[in-house]
Amino acid sequence: MIGQIMGGLIGGHHDSKKVKGTVVMMRKNALDFTDLAGSLTDNISDVLSQKVSFQLISSVQSDPTNGLQGKHSNPAYLENSLFTLTPLTAGETTFGVTFDWNEEFGVPGAFIIKNMHINEFFLKSLTLEDVPNHGKVHFVCNSWVYPSFRYKSDRIFFANQSYLPSKTPELLRKYRENELLTLRGDGTGKREAWDRIYDYDIYNDLGNPDQGKENVRTTLGGSAEYPYPRRGRTGRPPTRTDPKSESRIPLILSLDIYVPRDERFGHLKMSDFLTYALKSIVQFILPELHALFDGTPNEFDSFEDVLRLYEGGIKLPQGPLFKALTAAAIPLEMIRELL
Repeated sequence: MIGQIMGGLIGGHHDSKKVKGTVVMMRKNALDFTDLAGSLTDNISDVLSQKVSFQLISSVQSDPTNGLQGKHSNPAYLENSLFTLTPLTAGETTFGVTFDWNEEFGVPGAFIIKNMHINEFFLKSLTLEDVPNHGKVHFVCNSWVYPSFRYKSDRIFFANQSYLPSKTPELLRKYRENELLTLRGDGTGKREAWDRIYDYDIYNDLGNPDQGKENVRTTLGGSAEYPYPRRGRTGRPPTRTDPKSESRIPLILSLDIYVPRDERFGHLKMSDFLTYALKSIVQFILPELHALFDGTPNEFDSFEDVLRLYEGGIKLPQGPLFKALTAAAIPLEMIRELL
């Protein structure tokens, strides 16, 4: 009897409820069809559980053990991938997640995600369907989440609510400041694929002094008179002969230069980029090959060559004869009548 009364009192004060959420993500192999290993390990993970955890951060309840920052909820894990909704986009997967919630916790202002899987995935959003006394809370993420051991600090995402610095909830302020410091970096170390750092450096990698004095190039930017331009910092080691110059990467790896993961081209955009680049190169090389194997490079081989001249298909040297022809302004119709 007494136990029931005490349990009722305790339960009434800490009335725990369940808040359901929806997580939308895209696996690595959905965005990179060349990653066979990622595809296999992602399929194996379907039969495993508790690989991705979420912790809500309260915007109204503080945690004395955490420096009076927002209190964390208990970890909630992705429910099995059999819980799927109709995807909005090909490659998307929708998971369910259920959080413990009580009245004191209030409205979540952010959440921490930990990826214990061996591959990264693209997190699109987390939506809490019905937070008591508030309604729906939506977190727009659109970011790659790498395994937790790759990060020096927790991955955190904030609710889709903009604040001025002075209006930011006090319990979330420290989290936002730490996130900004993470994105700025400390200006040291080599940048890796999983880094999310946006810092800048001078152009000290234009030359290659290790290959001789003729390959030395002046550094651009960084002076009092000309502080710009700037480039994204990569943190590659310096050259052997000049410690102030940064070493270059081989040309074949130039497309793999460090760019924050969320800013890199997806495989579709990269395919378009390479296709148009190859098309531009071919358009430049083909005329040069025709000129190289032309037996009479300084003569017209047919009247069709003359017609192409007016259509812009043949580029002739800017000599006196060419200027005389263009000055005479011979009409195209007259040339056609001669054929």
